[in-house]
Amino acid sequence: MASRILSIGTAVPPTRVPQERIRDFFAAQPGTDRLTGRLIHAAFDAASIEHRHTVLTQLGDPDASPAGGTADSPGPSFIDGLALQSPSTRARNDVYTAVAPRLSADAARSALQDARMPASAITHVVTVSCTGFFAPGPDYRLVRDLGLSPDVERYHLGFIGCAAALPALRLATRITTAQPEAVVLVVCTELCSLHVRSSSDPQQIVAASVFADGAAAAVISADPAWEHLGGLELHRFATTLTSEGEKDMVWTIGDHGFEMILSAEVPRIIGREIRGAVGAFLAGDPAPDVWAVHPGGRSVLDRVESGLELPPHAIDASRKVLRDHGNMSSATILFILRALLGDREVAADSRISALAFGPGLTVESALLTKRAPAPA
Repeated sequence: MASRILSIGTAVPPTRVPQERIRDFFAAQPGTDRLTGRLIHAAFDAASIEHRHTVLTQLGDPDASPAGGTADSPGPSFIDGLALQSPSTRARNDVYTAVAPRLSADAARSALQDARMPASAITHVVTVSCTGFFAPGPDYRLVRDLGLSPDVERYHLGFIGCAAALPALRLATRITTAQPEAVVLVVCTELCSLHVRSSSDPQQIVAASVFADGAAAAVISADPAWEHLGGLELHRFATTLTSEGEKDMVWTIGDHGFEMILSAEVPRIIGREIRGAVGAFLAGDPAPDVWAVHPGGRSVLDRVESGLELPPHAIDASRKVLRDHGNMSSATILFILRALLGDREVAADSRISALAFGPGLTVESALLTKRAPAPA
């Protein structure tokens, strides 16, 4: 059996905030001038997002206890009244360390439950994140929190950005191809909102208008013992760098959180170069039936759709995930693949092309086929 994604589980923080509420909060920040207010309204309204989930509990309820703490020792306050505070990078990362493992475990348990697979079947763990660091890390915590064997092999892909889920699936495919009896758990967890800041910089405003929090987990194996589950067969992968864009999508560590540069050139670069990247990847194969495109933002999806001359509704799943969840960095593409896996209108044996974009600019691609589960 070829390597397959057997199941995908997802998890989001309980705080769910309408886009217009976040927009109005940022527009009301002390010191925001009229021009900045217009930029905020334009960016948030153009994002095609209705709701986002966040670990910043105070963004949903100003009277809520800050995330990442306990009743006796609350986490750092990100909001004081209507003013967005500026906690240190250490304080933000402390929240990540407290919250990310629980969200990772929730997504992993969901994936295992969907596959009706015991945790003891997992032989390898691959974790992905670019929004926090700690050691022993997320991979270690999954072993402990899920009760996995202490002999499970562990890998962590850090700071690759929004494109990282596809390299993680590629690694899982390499492992399961070499060891068909292996079962790999891939978990992507991103708490992007921990690094939000008040700013008049258009690039920071765009970042604040789209990024959100979430986790997704996938179970991958090539063992014929799991073939009855169906799933998404993993065929091949590709990675390429665009000829420009190195300074247009940048993720660095500052004194008050991680700093995201997301210039207006990103969608335009993707639009110019996507046809060449995808053409080389597909290499004359028939056009995919369905597309799973990372929604870096509405304009990115629009540029991919026009650049590849896709038919109407080809990336509806990507637009729906963007609408309901925003951009959750690396976890987002797994949310989209999960939607396609459960969509009855996506027939068995449909070919799916997945695309994700990261700093560099990097274009990651994957080709999958949906397989039906065996009759009960």
